[in-house]
Amino acid sequence: MLIKLTTNKSVSDTANALQAAVQANHFGVMQVHNLKDTMTKKGVEFTRECQIFEVCQPQQAKKVLDENMSVSTALPCRISIYEEDGKTVLATLKPTTLLAMFKTPQLAGVAQEVEDTIVKIMNEAAASD
Repeated sequence: MLIKLTTNKSVSDTANALQAAVQANHFGVMQVHNLKDTMTKKGVEFTRECQIFEVCQPQQAKKVLDENMSVSTALPCRISIYEEDGKTVLATLKPTTLLAMFKTPQLAGVAQEVEDTIVKIMNEAAASD
């Protein structure tokens, strides 16, 4: 259900690389959540770096939503970047697994295309320069 990759890059460098990889693969970044900053602003001490990117490919989202609007509860796709055991991790939930919960097998192909692209984006972001 979870796809995880590691890189030797910093969280910040990985975030910059992810931003570029998302755009290069015709997806868009809708929002970036910096958990450390957000928690600190709310008065919660949180020292770990974690950025959550909300990404979307509008044409694919439209196909899914035209078929089943309840899938909107699982959109947009998210890619997290965080540090764990001295490595930077990129992680996402598999779109194929998420979409399967909505009992719309006719959308399996769309989910697989999105998943393949997200994995490609993550690999590009994790790759050494």
